[in-house]
Amino acid sequence: MYTLYYAPGAASLVVHWLLIDLGLPHDLVKLDIAAREHKTPEYLALNPSGVVPTLLIEGKPMCEAAAMAVLLAEAKPESGLIPPPGNAKRGELLQWMFYLANTLQPSFRLWWYPSEAAGEAHAEAGKATAEARIHDVFANLDAHLAKTGPYLLGECASVADFMLVMLMRWSRNMPKTALDYPALAKLATLMKARPSWKALYESEGLTEWA
Repeated sequence: MYTLYYAPGAASLVVHWLLIDLGLPHDLVKLDIAAREHKTPEYLALNPSGVVPTLLIEGKPMCEAAAMAVLLAEAKPESGLIPPPGNAKRGELLQWMFYLANTLQPSFRLWWYPSEAAGEAHAEAGKATAEARIHDVFANLDAHLAKTGPYLLGECASVADFMLVMLMRWSRNMPKTALDYPALAKLATLMKARPSWKALYESEGLTEWA
């Protein structure tokens, strides 16, 4: 049994989406970020970093959305969302997951909160740098998908595609979005056609980028 502490549209989205797509039994605990419910002593006891998401697995807390996504895919190997150990594609899958979590996801935080790294006086320059990094990654991903897609591992969807589409969604308010890249846009269309996407939106009350 899983319990997901989430906030609509946050990094928890990929975990929630996979729980639905894989048909895994779960409970949800919604956190109000504006009210700083992710900074309460009770939540910090589960996730000392005070970030979303946290996934309880049989009562034991787990952090880091990308790690949760891999673990959930492994819980349902018959889904085909993660190659089994020993399969050559598994290394490729893990490479993409680490790339997305370590390169693309942090760049979005820098874009949203540029003063954290650059200081208030250099916030605009910091935001421009973050935006350039995001588009460098999008361009690399688009070229890869155009060559070997439609999915990151080729002909079949994997957990990495779930992670990527969540991060693509985060670009929706940028001057140029992920959907301006043809192969990325095709991937988004394929992934959003899954029934679990509609169920996710209904559950979290989301409307934008539907």
